[in-house]
Amino acid sequence: MNGYEIRRPSEADARVIHELVAEIDTRVIGRPDATLDDVAEVLGELDLAADGWLVYEGGRLVGWGWACPKGTSDNVDIDVRALAPEVADRLWDRVLDRAVEIARGLGHGRARVDIGIYREDAELQAAAKARGLAPATSFHRMRIDHAGGTSAAAPEIAAGVTVESGEPGEERLRTAHQILEEGFARHFGFVSRTFEAWVSAMEASPANDWSQLLVARVDGEPAAMLLGTDHFLADENCGYVRTLAVRPAFRGQGLGRLLLRTAFAADTRRGRAGTILHVDSNNVTPALDLYLSVGMRQVLAIDAWRADLPTGPAGSETAGESAESLA
Repeated sequence: MNGYEIRRPSEADARVIHELVAEIDTRVIGRPDATLDDVAEVLGELDLAADGWLVYEGGRLVGWGWACPKGTSDNVDIDVRALAPEVADRLWDRVLDRAVEIARGLGHGRARVDIGIYREDAELQAAAKARGLAPATSFHRMRIDHAGGTSAAAPEIAAGVTVESGEPGEERLRTAHQILEEGFARHFGFVSRTFEAWVSAMEASPANDWSQLLVARVDGEPAAMLLGTDHFLADENCGYVRTLAVRPAFRGQGLGRLLLRTAFAADTRRGRAGTILHVDSNNVTPALDLYLSVGMRQVLAIDAWRADLPTGPAGSETAGESAESLA
C-alpha cells in the first residue's frame, strides 16, 4: 500500500486503536461506543502474530482489522475499521483471507464469517455486500435507567426457586456453564466451549466480575444464569448483562425476568445509572419482548452480516496476499 505502513498489533497498541475506533464510531453514530477494555479484550483473544493488522499513514493510525476464530468451529469473527476507503479495501482482503486460512487450518471446508455493523454505517454495509456478505440477524442494545425508577426493588421469588449470588466457587461456575451451554445451543453464532475455555475467556476480559454471576434453581435443579460485567462502567456508569440463559425445560416460568430484576436491583445499589444488554432480534425465544416487559428500551441496532467462504484444499493460497508477507 503506497504511502502506508502496515504492521502487526500488540497489546501496547490498545489505547491508539481505541482512539481510532472512537473517532470512527463518532462519525457513524455520533459518539464513541467501544471502550478501552473492549479493545484490550479483542487483542487478548487474537494471535497477534497472524490475526490482526494496523495501518499507519505518516505516523497516524488510520486502519485496524482482525479475524478471530471461535474455538475450533468454522465460525470466524472479523472487523474492519478505517478512515479511508482504500485502507478499508486492503484490510477487507486481509481479514477475509485470514478467516479462510483459520478455518482451513482447523479442517473445515468453509469459513463462516461474521461481522457486526451499526445500522447507520452505510459505507461498511456496502463494503460487506460487495464481498458477498448479507445481513443474517440484528442485535438490539437495550437499556434501562435506574434513577427515579422502580428497578431498585428486589423481586419476589416464587416458592421452590432459589437465586445464588456473591463470589462463586467452582461448583457454581460449572453450574452456570452447564446452563449457558444448554440455553444458548440454538442461538446465532454460538459455539460450544469447555468449562475451562469459558472460564479462561471470561477471566481474560478486563471487565469480568464473577461476583455479578447469578444462578437460579427450581426445586434444586439448575435452571437459569445471568453474568453481569463492567463493560459499560467506565463510559456510561452502567451495568452490563453479558449473558442471560435459561435451560429449555425451565422456560416460561419467569426466571429470566427474575434474574434481570435481581441484576437491576444490584446495579442500583452499586450506584449504576442503568443496565445495558444486547439481544438477538431473531432469538429462538421471545427475548426482546421479555426485555421490553421489564422496562428496557432499544438504544442502538447492530446488524450481523455473514458469508460462508469455501476454504479449498489444505495448503492452497487465499485470494489476496498472505498474512506472512504483510507482517
